[in-house]
Amino acid sequence: MPLIGTGEIATGAVAAARGVGAFNVIQLEHAQAIVAGAEAAGAPVILQISENAVRYHGGLAPIGAAALTVARAATVPVAVHLDHATSVELVHEAVESGFTSVMFDASVLAYEENVRTTAEVVEHCHAAGVWVEAELGEVGGKDGVHAPGVRTDPAEAAAFVAATGVDALAVAVGTSHAMLTRDAALDFELIGRLREAVPVPLVLHGSSGVADEDLTAAVEAGMTKVNIATHLNQVFTTAVRRALADDARLVDTRRYLGPARAAVAAEVARLLGVLRAVLPAA
Repeated sequence: MPLIGTGEIATGAVAAARGVGAFNVIQLEHAQAIVAGAEAAGAPVILQISENAVRYHGGLAPIGAAALTVARAATVPVAVHLDHATSVELVHEAVESGFTSVMFDASVLAYEENVRTTAEVVEHCHAAGVWVEAELGEVGGKDGVHAPGVRTDPAEAAAFVAATGVDALAVAVGTSHAMLTRDAALDFELIGRLREAVPVPLVLHGSSGVADEDLTAAVEAGMTKVNIATHLNQVFTTAVRRALADDARLVDTRRYLGPARAAVAAEVARLLGVLRAVLPAA
């Protein structure tokens, strides 16, 4: 099945009142595992590459080409997304490389500047048929707009979408990035109000910290795109540690990266079931 547009996946998820999983790729094994998990679940999926991952690889081309290649060989719909890009130049490179969507993060800027810069990115991306996600708020510390106490105002969110033309909006409803425990307290009432106020799909960042039942409830309340990264890294690393502990003489990287890849694939398939465990809209 060919690479598919992120917007097409998100639109289908909204129509079916289901969530779509967006999982972060750090290396080739992640991309392979995520797609294998999606194929096992028979569900569409979004491969995400963050600006931090781009920096780790010394540029977008190596990991971007790998993710796009894996996506194009998949038997289920797969989109490739640039996550948390603060660089307009990186956004342009992703568009030229064939990414189907970008998340442009100008949340560190004042509201007016965020709107202006995001609108310019939207204009460029839409000219190339690329879907754009954005977010509101001023970043303070690592978690920024997704620190536990931060909340998105529905009226401001609706105004931001209207002013920028973005296709999806990441909102703050109680999650936090890089959580190692799954005990985030989501504001489901706020999710519902945001869903009523905002005419584009809502995105939940920091979803690694959300328990299974709350992920399902978040989708029922109105979330569509659900981003998960740290949780899969925990699964991957746990499998690597187990393989190395079982054999102190192990040096072939395939012997420990392979089990880690398989563990992530199984967890992706399970999580996609969690996100899709919602009755279709009547």
